[in-house]
Amino acid sequence: MGNYYLCDGGNTNGNGFMFPYQGYRYWIKDWPGNNSSPRCPEELFNMKHARARNVIEREFELLNGRWGILRSPLWYSVKVHNRIISACCLIHNFIGKEMEPDPLDVEMEFHMENQLDHESINSIEASDEWTTWRDELAQSMWNERLGNPSL
Repeated sequence: MGNYYLCDGGNTNGNGFMFPYQGYRYWIKDWPGNNSSPRCPEELFNMKHARARNVIEREFELLNGRWGILRSPLWYSVKVHNRIISACCLIHNFIGKEMEPDPLDVEMEFHMENQLDHESINSIEASDEWTTWRDELAQSMWNERLGNPSL
């Protein structure tokens, strides 16, 4: 299916938008202690979806905190803006690999709030194709997990 956005609950899958299953555990806090194993393909999918969203959101917060240009209005074409984002990511990764951690960055990671004004997408056209793909992906992950319970 290529690239897609990981979205929060409350909608249905559409072209390019992947939502978790409704009615199944999702948030990491919903997976306490001994009850932390997914009980079905839908829960496993939701668990992996939530973990991926957490990583992505944390990284965007770090990038937005470090690079002011990412917090400013978009005056550039989409193509130029994508290049700016890529450049910020590359420099961020280079700094992370080649330099000692900046104490301010470490503190920022724990205390930063999302500073972007988000434009809302008000509706997404439902797509049976994407829902079928999500179902097949969830079942594939479940089958792989059954073959290797440590996953």
